[in-house]
Amino acid sequence: MTITHRIPGLVLTDHTFRVPLDYSQPDGEQITVFAREAVATEKVDDNLPVLIYFQGGPGSASPRPLERGGWIGRAVKDYRFLLLDQRGTGLSTPVNHQTMARFKTPQEQADYLKHFRADNIVRDAEFIRKALLGADASWSLLGQSYGGFCITTYLSLAPEHVREAFITGGVPPALRTAEEVYRATYKRVIDKNNAYYERYPDDIERVRAIVDVLERETVTLPQGDRLTTRRFQQLGLAFGGTGGYEEVHYLIEQAFVEGANGRELGYNFLLGVEKQTDFPAHPIFAILHESIYGQGAATAWAAERVRAEYPEFEITSDQPVYFTGEMIYPWMFDDYCHLQPLKEAANLLATYDAWEPLYNMDVLEANTVPVAATVYYNDMYVERQFAEETATHIKGIKLWVTNEYEHNGLRADGERVLSRLFDMVRGEV
Repeated sequence: MTITHRIPGLVLTDHTFRVPLDYSQPDGEQITVFAREAVATEKVDDNLPVLIYFQGGPGSASPRPLERGGWIGRAVKDYRFLLLDQRGTGLSTPVNHQTMARFKTPQEQADYLKHFRADNIVRDAEFIRKALLGADASWSLLGQSYGGFCITTYLSLAPEHVREAFITGGVPPALRTAEEVYRATYKRVIDKNNAYYERYPDDIERVRAIVDVLERETVTLPQGDRLTTRRFQQLGLAFGGTGGYEEVHYLIEQAFVEGANGRELGYNFLLGVEKQTDFPAHPIFAILHESIYGQGAATAWAAERVRAEYPEFEITSDQPVYFTGEMIYPWMFDDYCHLQPLKEAANLLATYDAWEPLYNMDVLEANTVPVAATVYYNDMYVERQFAEETATHIKGIKLWVTNEYEHNGLRADGERVLSRLFDMVRGEV
């Protein structure tokens, strides 16, 4: 089924596909995968090459175009552009506490969720390519952050119909364990905390005052969860993007109001914290994030275990309160009420040690697909040194290593970033 809409400058066509949950059992359970096609209004009848976009995450839907601008505007100058809602997200068959309630046991939930990693996202893309373009057609790939991880898996599993690939902030640490990844990224997060407090030194006392309240009182968020100190610390996830310091600072500065019984944490502050830490809206991120570093081994809550090596994140009276970053912890399945029904399944997946490899280094070392990638020098989420290490094993890849942007360079300056990658693949820079 296809539905077409128009917004200024773009024609949008919706596509929904029925695909196997498990590609080893093609006649078994089916799920839906959604993709939205975007084409410039004046090129709607042109025979353009197709570019498919893989969103960051895991567990996030593709962007919804609001206008013809930024990186989407740049993409439709040259391509018919396909925005993929990766399985489990957006208008694809969703994964959340409501849909997962249909399973009778945590093991059934876990067995279902094992099929939502990058390898099956790639298989879905291949299914869509054949359905839309034909079995022998080729297309181009664009991936932001985790989307770049998916592209690297694509180049490992099914490169033969890929014309070219563009990666922004997402060359994966393919040769590293989850523990090594978190040791590196915790250090980046510490640096970001130091930079935050250097920019906003008054927030040292403000944050301490908030934590003092959370430690001695039961503070409830608008939807009913208790706001714990450890959940509050997760605001640091924003530090890896342009404007992330400001996003947190402007929330912190409005934390307190004068209520009926004196000074208390205000509704607007609590609502803001809830919105910025809404992991239940993207439960795949909470449940499967560590598995993106699982190459044939259990991750076993690596972020939680490695955190113990960094006392900076402990709450003590002799140092500022440090925020955490892109780390998932087992306690989240206690503190977030809508993650609680998935707690046992998450534990089963954390101890699962039979994950299929996501990358084939032999295939990557013989790669013939033109690939260009941005690597952000100070990236808080994807460690630069590990990305560069992986790149040495992808034959022919061209890197643009830059400190001009944070991890969200594609969103911050999409036309320039995408134009440079296009030029790199075409040999124009």
